[in-house]
Amino acid sequence: MSVTISGSTIVAGVAGAPVRHSLSPLLHNAWLAGAGVDGVYVAFSPPEHGFSAFARGLRGGAIRGLNVTVPFKEEALALADKVSDRAAAAGAANLLVFEADGTIAADNTDGLGLLAAFAAQAPGFDPAAGPVVVFGAGGAARGAAAAFLAAGAPEVRIVNRTAARAEAVAQALGERVRVSPDARGALPDANAVVNATTLGLGGGAGPEADFAAAPGGCVAMDMVYKPLRTEFLARAAARGLRAVDGLEMLIGQARPSFEAFYGAPPPADVDVRALALKTLGEGQ
Repeated sequence: MSVTISGSTIVAGVAGAPVRHSLSPLLHNAWLAGAGVDGVYVAFSPPEHGFSAFARGLRGGAIRGLNVTVPFKEEALALADKVSDRAAAAGAANLLVFEADGTIAADNTDGLGLLAAFAAQAPGFDPAAGPVVVFGAGGAARGAAAAFLAAGAPEVRIVNRTAARAEAVAQALGERVRVSPDARGALPDANAVVNATTLGLGGGAGPEADFAAAPGGCVAMDMVYKPLRTEFLARAAARGLRAVDGLEMLIGQARPSFEAFYGAPPPADVDVRALALKTLGEGQ
């Protein structure tokens, strides 16, 4: 994809370690080309212990903003001058906007992406219809739990190998979140089950979830998108459950980020999922 850089080009990007695998530049640059916006979106790989210095150096609008991925999301939240309610609830920021006056504004669009993915791939899913089970207790899990709570879920159950981390998430998010020590015991009335861990990345086994214990109407979601159909989702599909993949969440969180950077929503007629599937080598 050829991009012409001008003196007024709006620059944004994604920062992570590693970041070379990120599909975000593909998505955003396709939208920029489709919208005819004078902008570019690039990948940054600051040193693992140098993110704060890197981000502070962008104060004043050297670039418009950053999406932030692992392992920098919590650090991104800590250095911001202004924090959205979503980012505060998630305990992490995946979006930083550098204002002209030198302030840094933090937001978290991961929850929006999560719910958008459910809406797209599990039509009719109602977050308020029952409990949600979330595997993991890191920033991604807390963000997912916060998003479901905001959407009306009556209860979120955290399943994690380290009980103390799960308890910390429950304490941060309130009484509708509880720790479930037994994955099987958390599933019988689950409305949704979400893998918010990195288990399954690269084709390995996902979290141990006995989907036979889940009701037929339960929806399974995996934040991992390499491979697109993870072992976790394959087991859920074998049980007959509807599946939501991590690529749809990635696209869903990118849409509000694009608007924050470039001042307009991405063009609806650019099929970025098809582009991403081609890059991933996946059939449609």
